Amino acid sequence: MEAFSDGVIAILITIMVLELRQPHGAEFSDLRSVYPSLLAYVLSFVNLGIYWNNHHHLLKTVHRVSAAMLWANLGLLFSLSLFPFATSWMSKNGFGKDTVLSYGVVMLMAAISFTILQSVIVASQAPDDGLRRALGRDLKGKLSAATYVVSIPLALVWRWGSIGLFVAVALVWFIPDRRVQSYVESSLNSDGQQV
Repeated sequence: MEAFSDGVIAILITIMVLELRQPHGAEFSDLRSVYPSLLAYVLSFVNLGIYWNNHHHLLKTVHRVSAAMLWANLGLLFSLSLFPFATSWMSKNGFGKDTVLSYGVVMLMAAISFTILQSVIVASQAPDDGLRRALGRDLKGKLSAATYVVSIPLALVWRWGSIGLFVAVALVWFIPDRRVQSYVESSLNSDGQQV
């Protein structure tokens, strides 16, 4: 499941970079003409990287993959697969309000999908397992999803405010989720194997 997911995310990043427009000129000033493309790409690359990093740590807690986990993981991958489309549409249309709104919907779908996958994994583990304790109430995840909910209608009246919210959430998550990372590190033996 982890290898398949890594491959899908790598393909998504590749698709996005192929959509990246190049300036028509050899001067740095020519980059102004493609800033929407570059800005949208960087935002999406960072967000996909954040999902990949946290997904990687989360899957390290899995002892046995279930059908429910596979379906929940496919739901996450489906949401992430919409990033290239939303990124391209937003960048090619100068961050138009409808395109920013759509990007917010994709971000919200990804956040909800990740939460579902996380919940399925937690439910599959023993009640006394430390992952449930490590995640706690997942305030960071809930606040992120709530921020995306706010960003969607905000895009209709102030698209740059909505984009600012996307950047703010990315900054909060830029450092991997230490709760899960600490749990994974504490559950490994000296050979690096899960105990």
